[in-house]
Amino acid sequence: MSGEYILKSSGDKFLFNLRSGNHQVILASQRYASKASAQGGIESVRKNSPSDARYGRLTAKDGSHYFTLTATNGEVIGTSEMYPTTAARDKGIESVKANGPAAPVQDQT
Repeated sequence: MSGEYILKSSGDKFLFNLRSGNHQVILASQRYASKASAQGGIESVRKNSPSDARYGRLTAKDGSHYFTLTATNGEVIGTSEMYPTTAARDKGIESVKANGPAAPVQDQT
């Protein structure tokens, strides 16, 4: 089973999540002012997710591990959940690399 993008609205804002084949959220977007901007964010994930250089591998103050995916202009496109280990975080990155480029969009707006 492959992943999917879930495009949602929240009030007057729009956001998307990339879910893996097991329906776990592996990347969450920022809130966008328009649906078109959120759709552009999805296209940016599709374009940038295969490139290892686009991932920031980070550690939170509490010691949890997470990652960000950035566009070529350095803007963060999405952020992961918190992981207990670097190995789990790196597995999340591999899942975004595998699912991001071609996952279909489920529009729930």
